[in-house]
Amino acid sequence: MKFFFDLFPVLLFFVAFKAYDIFIATAVAIAATIAQIGWLRFRQHQIDKMMWVNLGIIVIFGGATLISQDETFIKWKPTVLYWLMGTVLAVSTQFFRKNLIQAMLEKQIVLPSMVWHKLNLSWVVFFLLMGCLNLYVAFNFSIDSWVTFKLFGSTGLMLIFIISQVMMIGKYIKEEAPERVNTDESVDEQHNSTERIRK
Repeated sequence: MKFFFDLFPVLLFFVAFKAYDIFIATAVAIAATIAQIGWLRFRQHQIDKMMWVNLGIIVIFGGATLISQDETFIKWKPTVLYWLMGTVLAVSTQFFRKNLIQAMLEKQIVLPSMVWHKLNLSWVVFFLLMGCLNLYVAFNFSIDSWVTFKLFGSTGLMLIFIISQVMMIGKYIKEEAPERVNTDESVDEQHNSTERIRK
C-alpha cells in the first residue's frame, strides 16, 4: 500500500495525460502532491523532507509550465529532483562526513564503512544518470513516450537498482536471534526514500 501511495501523483499524472493533455496532467500532479501531504498531516503521520522538496519543485516547475503553456519546465522537473538528491548525498559525505544512506538504513543492517561508502556513491551516480536519462527521453522522443517512461521506465529502473543493491550487500547483513533483519525491509526503506523523485 505504501508503494501505491507514493506513486499516487505519478499515476494520476499519467492517467490525466492520456485522457486530456500535458497541461491538465501537470495541474493534476500538483493537486495530487498537495493532497498527498494534506492527507498525511490529517492522519498525523510524519512527512519526509523529500516530500516537501518534491512539492516545492513540482509547484515551481509545474506552475511555470501552466503559466507559460510550455511543457519544457515539467520535463525538467524529474532531472532537477534527481540531481538535487545526488548533490545532497555527495555534499553530505564530502564536506560534512555524513553518509545519509547509512543514516537511513543502519538500524536495519550492519555493514562495513567501506560498503556504506560504496552504497552512497552508487546512489550519487544513479541519480546523476537518471537525471541525464530523463532529459534524453524528454527531448529526443515524443511527449507521450516521456510520460510513459516517467511512470514505467523510471519506476522499473529504480526497483532494479534497489534489488541489485540488496543482493550486493546480502552477505554483509547480520541476523541476530532477538531481532532478525529482513532483507525486504531494506528494499522498502531504500525504495520509500527515493520513490518520490519520479513524481
